[in-house]
Amino acid sequence: MLYNVSFANSAQVSVSQFFRIHPENPQLRLINQAVEIVRKGGVIAYPTDSAYALGCHIGDKKALERIRQIRQLDASHNFTLVCRDLSDLGTYAQVNNACYRLLKAYTPGPFTFILQAGREVPRRLVHPKRKTIGVRVPENEISQALLRELDEPLMSSTLILPDEEYPLTDPVEIRDLLEHQVDLVIDGGFCGLEPTTVVNLEDDPPRITRQGKGIIEIE
Repeated sequence: MLYNVSFANSAQVSVSQFFRIHPENPQLRLINQAVEIVRKGGVIAYPTDSAYALGCHIGDKKALERIRQIRQLDASHNFTLVCRDLSDLGTYAQVNNACYRLLKAYTPGPFTFILQAGREVPRRLVHPKRKTIGVRVPENEISQALLRELDEPLMSSTLILPDEEYPLTDPVEIRDLLEHQVDLVIDGGFCGLEPTTVVNLEDDPPRITRQGKGIIEIE
């Protein structure tokens, strides 16, 4: 499928790199190269357990703005901190006991949880009115390998192009469309068409704000 996408205002890179990484046994050499690209301010397209995503270093303002431009997002968009496990929650989000039990039951998995942002989250990443941040822990070997080597969360957004309903799923197509907009495309095979299920834990009781791949029971 071809998309009519304009990136007139996006930062240009020469031509993105393209890594084929094994979905079950990721090659550490390629993972380390991908992590180095992130640390140097690059934007990557990478597989998760629900769909491909765009990711960058949590502290890189320019890289974050590039993702905003690719997806044509406004300031109200909730970016997601993709974490290796729940150990990062105390640093980046405020979580009570009830929320933590729910998070523990459904992570890792294809869910994004909206939480009150912690003090360590840069202001530009936080929803301007609600002061919230999205957090997820993916069940995907490539994502987990990236996060282990990076040793901190990836700032991410599902790879859905403007005016499209579904995420991109074919890494070759992603490269063709975004080869001058991202620094690296990781081919980790097909990882699903649906985005994550978004659960707002700021509400009482918690509320599903987007039904995606994940199935969750909320009492």
